[in-house]
Amino acid sequence: GWICMTEKLFDSRLATFDENYQRILEQIAWAAERSGRSLDEITLLAATKTVPVEVINYGISKGLCCLGENRVQELLDKYGVLDKTRCDLQFIGQLQTNKVKYLVDKVSCIQSVDSVKLAKEIDRLSQKNGKIMKVLVEVNIGGEENKGGVAPDALLEFVDEIRALPGLHVQGLMAIPPICSDKKDLFRYFSLMEQYYVDIKGKSMDNVDMDCLSMGMSSDFAEAIECGATMVRVGSSLFGARG
Repeated sequence: GWICMTEKLFDSRLATFDENYQRILEQIAWAAERSGRSLDEITLLAATKTVPVEVINYGISKGLCCLGENRVQELLDKYGVLDKTRCDLQFIGQLQTNKVKYLVDKVSCIQSVDSVKLAKEIDRLSQKNGKIMKVLVEVNIGGEENKGGVAPDALLEFVDEIRALPGLHVQGLMAIPPICSDKKDLFRYFSLMEQYYVDIKGKSMDNVDMDCLSMGMSSDFAEAIECGATMVRVGSSLFGARG
C-alpha cells in the first residue's frame, strides 16, 4: 500500500520533491509578478493522488500547507497517517453522493460540487455533524460531455439555489479546462472563469464569498495565475510522474 517503499527509492523521491517544490514556488512567484499580484494571494494545493503518505508528510514538513485528494478510498487509507496538524485537507475529485458521509468530518472544502443533489447531501451531513462545509462550484468551462461541472449558462442559478443550504458555504469556483494545444484557447477558458468569478463576487449574495478561484494544474498553472487563479492544484510536476 502507501506505506512500504525501499530506502533508496524513498530518498530519490524526497530529493525530487525538494527540487520540484522550489521550482514551482519560483514559477508561481514569477506568474504572480507578471500579472501584478502578490504571492500571498495564491495557494499551492498539492494534488496527492497515488503519492505515498511518507512523501506527503515530508512535503508538509517542507512547507506544503494545502492538500487535495481525488479519491475517497485513498483519502480514507491515508487519513490516519497524514500530518494534519499543519495541513489543510480538501477533496478535489468527482464525488458520488453516497460517499459524502466519509468526507464530511475530514476535509475543510469539497471543490467539486456540480449538482443540487450532491449539495443537499453535503448540507444534510454537515448540519448533522454541526459544521459548515466550504464548497467550490465546479464549472464545466469547456462544455465537455465526459466531464463533471455545472454548465456556464446555468452557473448563476445553481449558485443561487445552493447558497440557501445552511450546512455549506459557497467559497468560490473550480474548473478543469479542456486540453488545449494552443495557449490562446487555454487563456480564453481561464479568462472566462475569472469573469464568472468576478461577476458572482460583484453580486454580493448571502452565503457566497468568492474568495477561491481554483484552476490550473501541473501543465498550465502559470497561465491560470496570470488569469486570476487564487489556487493552483499541482500533482505530477511536484511529486514526479505517477508510478
